[in-house]
Amino acid sequence: MNDIKPVIILGSGGHAKVVLDTLLLENIEILGCITPDMKAGEKFCNQITVLGSDEKIAKYKPGDVILVNGIGAMPYKNLRWKIAKQLRDKGYKFKKVIHPSAVIARDIVFEEGVQVMAGVVIQPGTVIGTDSIINTGVLLDHDCKIAKNCHLAPGVICSGGVNIDMGTHIGTGTTVIQNICIGKDSVIASGSSIYKDVADNVKLIQSRQLKQIQR
Repeated sequence: MNDIKPVIILGSGGHAKVVLDTLLLENIEILGCITPDMKAGEKFCNQITVLGSDEKIAKYKPGDVILVNGIGAMPYKNLRWKIAKQLRDKGYKFKKVIHPSAVIARDIVFEEGVQVMAGVVIQPGTVIGTDSIINTGVLLDHDCKIAKNCHLAPGVICSGGVNIDMGTHIGTGTTVIQNICIGKDSVIASGSSIYKDVADNVKLIQSRQLKQIQR
């Protein structure tokens, strides 16, 4: 029922452009965006009106709108997740955003606020946790479990049975073999090949040889 409410987008950066385009493809009613980086009344992407800065959200009752989080997710930067929690605590809900080009099996579980971008393929038995981003061109095979507040950057490939714990960032073009577990709040460098389990709070740097650094 929440999905039929008009939408407000949070943010005005690159990720906000991507979610805006997806919503427009789906003919979703968009009231505008909230951002401190543009003036109220300006046009974002020449498409929607800037409603104002963060405090303007209070003008809209939680039951009257649904939010879309357009704030990007970068390693060690938690603004996206922090704002989502603050607004949920005030009663707001977040819309799932699923690009129409995504290929998704029938039994997939998407929790609140999940975002699935263009060209994604998700196979049966997969679960995606609250607010996680499955970015452009990601491939998830059967029975993957992605916890909340994760970001799988463009081009990530996960074979079957991969488990990724909460708050973890998987860098662009990374490949994860079957049945691997990656711990919470870890960061996997772009272009990595993950062939063994990764612990919590690990920074994995891509070089000629992968090395793990405990933060």
